[in-house]
Amino acid sequence: MQEVEQRGVSTPSGGCREYGRICVSNPGLQAKLAKMRDILRELKRVAVGFSAGVDSTFLLKVAVDALGPANVVAVTADSESLTRAELDEARKLTAQMGVEHAIVRTDEMDDPNYRANPANRCYYCKQALFRKLDEFSAQRGSMVMVIGVNTDDFADWRPGLQASKEKGVRMPAAEAGMSKADVRELSREMGLPTHDKPSSPCLASRLPYGEEITPEKLTQIERSEAFLHSIGFAVCRVRHHGNMARIEVPTDQIERLCEPATRARIDAALREFGYQYVAVDIRGFRSGSLNEMLSPSQTGVQTK
Repeated sequence: MQEVEQRGVSTPSGGCREYGRICVSNPGLQAKLAKMRDILRELKRVAVGFSAGVDSTFLLKVAVDALGPANVVAVTADSESLTRAELDEARKLTAQMGVEHAIVRTDEMDDPNYRANPANRCYYCKQALFRKLDEFSAQRGSMVMVIGVNTDDFADWRPGLQASKEKGVRMPAAEAGMSKADVRELSREMGLPTHDKPSSPCLASRLPYGEEITPEKLTQIERSEAFLHSIGFAVCRVRHHGNMARIEVPTDQIERLCEPATRARIDAALREFGYQYVAVDIRGFRSGSLNEMLSPSQTGVQTK
């Protein structure tokens, strides 16, 4: 098969374009991936905000392929709002990619604006993150900060994006026009284990807006969700409502969760973790369900 080399990209005669060892047959995705790689090449050296989620893992993979591991550092922000399981996953993925992994301790819990848990909580969290990334970048000789954001994120309530824009943080996937579906499809073709990973926002997102964030509450939530994962509920949320835990699982799993033996195990475990009442949300799992409490005037987007 004849191939034409172009800036590290080869085009077989069958119309499938290869990026490294990845063959992308969709012309639209070909163009977006090529643009994303060009953006990264222009930046030359990048510090990737890395959470081990779908978007940041994809960004890290493309950055390593485009720039080489010597010009990329994955930076994970560690605080009480990050589960130990996600931190372990970040370590594992960076080791598999052969890229340096820096773990920086962030101090958002020291900010009373963050602890108060307003509707724009994520703005203050991202400010804390970017302060640490700034320090890291300066130590490494001015690496450009990049984060995993896709075009769908701009249609949702994401106050953290405002902090990103103010800081001049780059978003290569979004700048290349990639949607969440694009990121998942390309991740699948690249063989990334995160291609079908459910979203996993920080633990603070389980608290209703206006309820103070404390390390104790975050630990309580983390232990509760870890228990649910351990008994087979891979997708779940434990929403913290004072002394009550409201459990969300996909609707097709509610019946299993409510089986007498399973229900008794969950009730005993979550009561041990400090909850007095354990409830099941009959509407099922909804990512960002606490945003339903916000009005469109608060967010600028329509809530369901």
